Amino acid sequence: MSRTSSALADIPGLMRIENPGKEELTAHCMELTHSVYPHHQVYGQYCTIHAHVDCPPEQVYDYLRQGHHLEEWTCSLRDFSPSGTPGLWVGLDRLEDDTKIYCEVVANAKAMTVDYHCSWDQGETLWMIYLMRVVPASLVLGKPGSVITWTNCRHPYYDDNPHPDKAPRPDRAWVGDFWDLFYAGHTVEMNNLKAILEYRHRNGLPISSAPARTVAR
Repeated sequence: MSRTSSALADIPGLMRIENPGKEELTAHCMELTHSVYPHHQVYGQYCTIHAHVDCPPEQVYDYLRQGHHLEEWTCSLRDFSPSGTPGLWVGLDRLEDDTKIYCEVVANAKAMTVDYHCSWDQGETLWMIYLMRVVPASLVLGKPGSVITWTNCRHPYYDDNPHPDKAPRPDRAWVGDFWDLFYAGHTVEMNNLKAILEYRHRNGLPISSAPARTVAR
């Protein structure tokens, strides 16, 4: 037994080529592959979408890290302005009337990741995290442009509003009520993002619409 196999021998549930063997491992993978998946498996704890965009990755990253562009490609985020806390911006989520959304952009130029830390109604706990990564398409698809991935995780607060007292009115719907529509809604927004970036790149226009108003950390 190799040193690695020996170190892993006591961990239950591992499936590696050494154990249970190639045939059983292949059979197990086939078992996990279905033509139809239950709703909770697709829309349960995570929501991930991805797209190829015909625009250079450096320009895509630079566009995403400037948070004011959320007003262009998202369906409902509008009117961002400084909140008074450095790096934290507040705008409106027109998905629901009179609903404020707070947002901080956390970006890493080397990894080309852009994370939007957000929340409805209050800016003290930013629990709605939108995780985005830009990958050079030349590396993963062998063609020009970028691959954008976008993941959301189902934080418990999606199911239970932690600050109902901060809602603009008692009957206002909660963001978590829309979780089952996240895949569809984010797909619409990703298509918007792709259309904007490709149009501007194709026509030699500036990718950014205006000087950056947000500060990435």
